[in-house]
Amino acid sequence: MARTGQRRAFPEGFTWGTATAAHQIEGGNVNNDWWAFEHAADSVCTEPSGDACDSWERWEEDADLVAGLGLDNYRFSIEWSRIEPAEGEFSHAALAHYRRVCEGLRARGVDPVVTFHHFTTPRWLTDLGGWESGVAVERFARFCTVVAAALGDVMSSACTINEPNIVATMGWHAGLFPPGKNDVGLARRVAGHFVDAHRAAVEAIRSAAPGIPVGLTLSMTDYQLAPGGEAKLESIRYQAEDVFLDATKGDDFLGVQTYTRQLIGPEGWTGYEEGVPVLDMGYEFYPAALGNCLRRAWDYTDGAVPLFVTENGIGTTDDDQRIDYVHQTLSGVLDAIDEGIDVRGYTYWSLLDNFEWALGYRPRFGIVNVDRTTFARSAKPSAGWFAGVAAANALDG
Repeated sequence: MARTGQRRAFPEGFTWGTATAAHQIEGGNVNNDWWAFEHAADSVCTEPSGDACDSWERWEEDADLVAGLGLDNYRFSIEWSRIEPAEGEFSHAALAHYRRVCEGLRARGVDPVVTFHHFTTPRWLTDLGGWESGVAVERFARFCTVVAAALGDVMSSACTINEPNIVATMGWHAGLFPPGKNDVGLARRVAGHFVDAHRAAVEAIRSAAPGIPVGLTLSMTDYQLAPGGEAKLESIRYQAEDVFLDATKGDDFLGVQTYTRQLIGPEGWTGYEEGVPVLDMGYEFYPAALGNCLRRAWDYTDGAVPLFVTENGIGTTDDDQRIDYVHQTLSGVLDAIDEGIDVRGYTYWSLLDNFEWALGYRPRFGIVNVDRTTFARSAKPSAGWFAGVAAANALDG
């Protein structure tokens, strides 16, 4: 990629962070639907999560890493099945653990950004019908009330549900997340329940923790038109994104999470464009996707909700490629800001090489390597590069 040599500054107060999710790093989350899914005899998962990154025990090491990189926030999720292992039975010890995490981050000068649901659901709730049933909405709102009351004075902001569109699609249409079904009608019903759950969670968190900013994080793809794909593109955007964007009205922020693009023709995705690298996750190396999705989110919501990039990154074993991807992506973010779009922060996914769901530990998204046997952490060159960008609050051309 050609570089201009010019330095471009981000707005004053722009935030810099990195992110993880409980099931992907903590280890031993035996009471949720993903643990059951990984260990099923017919599992599509390449391997189980096991000990993950042992971050339930090593969270202070992770906090030290974030602080050592000079980042001002860390987005992490709380594990519902640890906090409420049986229906209505809340663990004071688990709540105290997550409170210590928040307090530990604050002591290091890092804002705790707490995600209340990141892909995993307690087994007791799946036994009641899970997200196919409206009961999940009420149970999730109750959970949010309990957690917000316990953490409200130590967290800096709250993300209700991480990528509900991905959970609905992958779990009930593609069959690659629990419960592993292939029923588009069910997927749409689940999506509707997630929309209701988000609105209920916003109300619950605001009531229990007044003043804490609350928003949704949404997976957005840079859907691009291929010949004859107009109707299909409109349909995909509506089902995958618009029904959730509509649900963000009145929120304090919207978290945009983007990794790549898809070309959409009359039958849907047309496949890869010739000559574009394909990454370990099976999608194109396409850094321009994030800027395009920020524009779409801003235009669709009429600029009513401030935007944060709450996830963006690349799964690769080539750290130079990671730096190139993030550099190009951040240049696109700056372009969007220059166009008047209110983008207030960027969060890299992920802090650690971790459990990447059905694909196991092969995809490497982290700016920090984790030894799979000893769990020793070691920062990659990309971590130092990213820290330099954050420190300067600027991107060298």
